[in-house]
Amino acid sequence: MQIFNGKAALKDYLKSIKTSNSTIGFVPTMGALHQGHLSLMQQSMQENQATVVSIFVNPTQFNNPEDLEKYPRTLEEDVKKIAALNPEIIVFAPTVEDIYEGQTVSESFDFDGLENQMEGKFRPGHFNGVGTIVKRLFEIVEPTNAYFGEKDFQQLQIVKKMVAKNNLNVNVIGCPIHREPNKLAMSSRNARLTPKEKEEAGIIYKTLLEAKAKFENNSANAVTNWVKKSFEKNPDFQLEYFQIADEKTLLPCLKKVKNKKYRAFIAVFVNNIRLIDTISLN
Repeated sequence: MQIFNGKAALKDYLKSIKTSNSTIGFVPTMGALHQGHLSLMQQSMQENQATVVSIFVNPTQFNNPEDLEKYPRTLEEDVKKIAALNPEIIVFAPTVEDIYEGQTVSESFDFDGLENQMEGKFRPGHFNGVGTIVKRLFEIVEPTNAYFGEKDFQQLQIVKKMVAKNNLNVNVIGCPIHREPNKLAMSSRNARLTPKEKEEAGIIYKTLLEAKAKFENNSANAVTNWVKKSFEKNPDFQLEYFQIADEKTLLPCLKKVKNKKYRAFIAVFVNNIRLIDTISLN
């Protein structure tokens, strides 16, 4: 199994295996891998001659230092999971120094306003950090196709925008959300939940499903108020936001427009652990 800790060695290796008609698939992760990540790798392997997986906890996308400190780091376990899936997958596990070369700061991006909604509102600077690391990783790996989970739907739209604005030659592919048996969206942060918290957190997706049903005959505002009241009855969960937005612009839905695609987005704290989810409403 090929594991690289430095970008120069990875680039040299990829150059040596690249042919004029071969394709490289890329799955960027922050580690603490779960079935959702593995499904992205499986799709990449089906669609490309080579697959690269990066494992890098990116400091510039954390606006909360405590969240960065507590983010699970399980490189040894992650490598075992990848090897069990397919030992031909190439792993890139760089250091902060290798990626940022002593300048651990974000570039500034203009994502045409996509960055000002939801996650951007509550996590200042987050998407500049995301744009910075994804752009750098794309420049190192030079993938044909890159795979992202739809749980982070806002991030997916932002990466697509960043690729378009910087004329990067990579196809960004969104992949379905993988869920726990109780339908909680799989996330590396789930590892920090107690078994009881994890089981009870199934309420997040249950609420999204009910919101979807209500949106058929109610306004976005009415559905949002219903979601807020539902969580007020549940003191173990702190709702940070619930928003129904235009899937393309991510702007809040003020009035339903026929043939527009809408999506509900939610962020909830369970014992200071932040969980997000999303569902298409069409």
